[in-house]
Parts: sequence; structure tokens; C-alpha cells
Amino acid sequence: MTIVDYVQTLSDNPYFGAGFGLFGLGAGAAVLRKGVQMGMILFRRHYMITLEVPCRDKSYQWLLQWITHKGAKKTQHLSVETSFEQRETGHIKTKYDFIPSIGTHFFRYQGNWIRVDRTREQQTLDIQMGIPWETVQLTAFGRDRSIYFNILEEARQMALKEHEGKTIMYIAMGSEWRQFGHPKKRRPLESVVLDTGIAERIINDCREFIKNPTWYSERGIPYRRGYLLYGPPGCGKSSFITALAGELERGICVLNLSERGLTDDRLNHLLAMAPQQTIILLEDIDAAFASREESREIKAAFDGLNRVTFSGLLNCLDGVASTEARILFMTTNYLERLDPALVRPGRVDVKEYIGWCSAKQIEQMFLRFYRNMGEKGSELAKQFAENVITQKRNISPAQIQGFFMFHKHNPDDVLKNVSHIWELT
Repeated sequence: MTIVDYVQTLSDNPYFGAGFGLFGLGAGAAVLRKGVQMGMILFRRHYMITLEVPCRDKSYQWLLQWITHKGAKKTQHLSVETSFEQRETGHIKTKYDFIPSIGTHFFRYQGNWIRVDRTREQQTLDIQMGIPWETVQLTAFGRDRSIYFNILEEARQMALKEHEGKTIMYIAMGSEWRQFGHPKKRRPLESVVLDTGIAERIINDCREFIKNPTWYSERGIPYRRGYLLYGPPGCGKSSFITALAGELERGICVLNLSERGLTDDRLNHLLAMAPQQTIILLEDIDAAFASREESREIKAAFDGLNRVTFSGLLNCLDGVASTEARILFMTTNYLERLDPALVRPGRVDVKEYIGWCSAKQIEQMFLRFYRNMGEKGSELAKQFAENVITQKRNISPAQIQGFFMFHKHNPDDVLKNVSHIWELT
């Protein structure tokens, strides 16, 4: 019997013609379709691996850039990200990065085809960033998770290479840290001239701390280090910390304790969530808290402007919930205003006075500013330092540098006008 004859027989059958046959065919088709769907689900579950990366994850931007440079170069569906790059001259260069747009893309990696689905939820906003919620989903054949590990690691290395030789500054925005401004070229440590031995002591202590986490754990000592730099304004405290961060290849998280709306809980969260490989900097700590008694008076007079308490700060620094593997610097112009509880050992491990210029310091600054002068430069530097010291007046490195800038093309005029250095600066 041919297929045509079989169909004709079914059509002549009264039961089939009454609808039972059509119902059976429909049910069979539905079962077949359901079976195909279940088969696809089982296939995806056992023979495909998927990675979803939300926009809040740190690797999200790394992954998009990696896909652009390594994978989906030939895709025709793009979106643009405009950024600005600051050169050494201070000139800002506009940079356009084309990344895969919302939709589906394909690329090949290590012999595997990978599907990229970038989606955006228009009705859902990221509260912290104020942009629509986005995700990137990667799908590949196989069950080996190492392919995604390799992709993420390559993306991370690519991002680190872009910031190689630069120092990144972070500020607190809400409950997270945001990059502030453009990555800056690392400041050479020798560009900040401190008095003899100060810079060496601090950097050696930092390096010893970084290299010996096991030493702390074996002795049950919390693995964190606190530093306090104190002294008159303009003597190089902040400049040295910036140069130190470049020397240690770390970023800087600047935290303002006087920020309106900052609470104890948020402060603790920010310290716990600070980006890795960074130094936390609390500048002018005396401006936030002078003493326990005075902080209570300030709290009563200006309630609502700043809700960080002195006890809350102490708990964040070395309480039960305080974080480890942390390097924290505090600066102040007035050491005597700080409560002894804030600067005790365990909260502040190293205290260094960054003060007025010494003769040796002035001499080094002269030689660094007026270079390639040979023996004449050394003689002029020594004579200039002696002339400044004989005035018996305190002077900061910032004042010295400002004076040099005024006579930047003629070092002989620097010696002739030493008596005017305090007038010009």
C-alpha cells in the first residue's frame, strides 16, 4: 500500500474523519516537540557550558574589551565607548573603543566556537551606577570550565597591561569605590625629597609587610599595617604617598571621613571592599576627629552632617570586623590634636615626622631641579642650602620648589635672591 492509499484510507475512516485522528496527530506532534525541547535541555546541561557575567562584576568591562580585541573583531553590530587618555604633556587624547553591541555574537577561541549573548534590561537599573542592568553570557560546547578561566585571566592581564606604569586613584561613591580621573603616570620615588632615611625606612617596612603574610598568621597577628605621617603643610606627605604607591605598584583609595552621609557601617564596608593592590589614604585625619570629647561636641552641634563616630572609626581600623591584608596611611598637620587611642600601636604601627627642610634636603632638591651642572651645581647647591639655613626660618619643600620655579632658567639668581624666598612663596 502506498502512502497515498494509506492517507486515503484514513480519510475514509469515520472515526478519523470525526477528529480523533487529527487529535492523535496533534498530540503526537506535541509530544515530539516536547521531546526535542527536553533533548535540547539535556544536551545543553550535559554537553554545553555557560558563563554569565553581570555588569556589576569587576570582570565585566575586562571581558567586553577582550571580546572586542581578541574575539569578535569581525562583528558588524557594535556600540561605542568613549574614553580620554592623558599624556605626559597634559594633553587629553580622545579614544573610541568599539565593543559588541546588545545581541548575539560568535567567535572562535582555542578551537571552540563560543556564542556571546549581551542583554540589557531596560526596566531594571543598577542603583549605584545609574545605568540599565546588563549581562554577558558565553556558551560553548564541552564541559571543561578552564576555557572560561583562561578567557577571564587573559581579559584581566589585558586590562592590567593598559594600566601598566600608572597609578589609579579611587574615591568612595555610595557603597563602592570608583576610579577617579585618568590613571596617572607613576611618580618616581626620588622625585620626592625627604630628610635623610625617612623614605627608606617607610618603603622597607612596606615591602617587608607585603612579603611576609605567613609570619603574621603564624603568630596570630592581624595582617595589616598602619602608618601616620605628620608635620607642617607642604612638606611632602601626600606627594610621598603617591610616589610610594607607584613604587609598590599599587593604587590609592582616598577616603574623606568628613564626607556628608558617611556612617560607621558604610565606612566599615568601604574598608572591607577596597580594590586589591591599593593603599587606603585618610588625609588630614585631625579635621575629622580631634579627640573623643571634642568629637562629641561636634556631633551635637552638627548632627546629620557626618554620622561617623570616633569609636566607629577605631573599630574599623582594628575591630573584630576589620579587614586584613591592608596598608593604611593617615596624614595630619597637628599630631597633638589626635586622640592617643587613634595612634596607639596596632592602629598606627609606624609614625614618621615629615617636617621643615634640612640643609641636606635643600641641597638635594637644588641638584634635582638644576641638573647636569657638574661640580658647579654641587657647589651652588651647598651654598644655597647654607644661605637658606642661616636665615633661621622654617621653610617647606613646597616653598623651595615654588622659588625654583620662579628662577627655573637661572640658578645663579636663586643664590642672589635667597632673602626673598619667603616673600615669593
